[in-house]
Amino acid sequence: MPLNRKGRQLTGIFLLDKEKGISSNKALQQIKHLFEADKAGHTGSLDPLATGVLPICFGQATKFSRFLLDAEKSYETTIRLGITTESGDAEARVVKKRPTGFLNMDRVESVLKMYRGKTQQIPPMFSALKVDGERLYKLARKGITIEREPRDIEIFELNLLSLTGNEAKLFIRCSKGTYVRTLVEDIGESIGCGAHVRELRRLQVASFSIRDCFTLDSIMDLRQKYDILDARLLPVDSALAGWPRIFVPEQSQISLRHGKTISVESLAPLGLVTIYSKNLNRPAEFLGIGEFLANGRLLPKKMLIN
Repeated sequence: MPLNRKGRQLTGIFLLDKEKGISSNKALQQIKHLFEADKAGHTGSLDPLATGVLPICFGQATKFSRFLLDAEKSYETTIRLGITTESGDAEARVVKKRPTGFLNMDRVESVLKMYRGKTQQIPPMFSALKVDGERLYKLARKGITIEREPRDIEIFELNLLSLTGNEAKLFIRCSKGTYVRTLVEDIGESIGCGAHVRELRRLQVASFSIRDCFTLDSIMDLRQKYDILDARLLPVDSALAGWPRIFVPEQSQISLRHGKTISVESLAPLGLVTIYSKNLNRPAEFLGIGEFLANGRLLPKKMLIN
């Protein structure tokens, strides 16, 4: 890959298994430095306490990162019942302790049922959301609390894996915008004893699984071994697995790249689609995403630069 003053011009997605104790931004900078990439961004922050799937987008892949931000995600979390903390996790100051002698599987299961499906959630003060240009967690550290609008979220799966004493292990599959810390706090209040997150591991983002991720330690020895490092990158369209596809002939590709709507003969569901080349004697190439309209026309939305 070309190397300029800012770094190598890479395009692709690297799946990092983020370690505990560092921020998502620090993890991003470590990976960007290791690959010597000129442009990189992550797709959805994990708290320093959390580990697991953190997709890192390089180059033109950053154009499509929001579709990973919008994707459903899966987590496994260990929660401590009977103790609430300032930020809802184990790294914050303890606010309140309550007895847990009444806990049993049936009590916890009955509460979990309340949180499955579509619901609303108020984002926590200890979050990276911005209000008037300032991160909420910065205000929270100053002791400032402001009103936050509730968000629509959906919990597709919420399963109790185990309950040992005052610790429970949960599996969660949820929509974008779901704060696991807030969900755990709400569950704890509904049970009647409070709760906080002790451990959190993200297992899946869209089609990206923890099984396909690399830890930083596992690739640190590959510094400047670009061929081996680059072989660990996934193509941009791997972030869009399962999307409908439309194939366009060569003469139409230039129009799409110039932002022009074209007529297509393909049959596809209305809405967002992935666009691929249809060239003789060459494999299909991912070109970008567009919107398939009711009149059989294709409107480009985000296209790769040739």
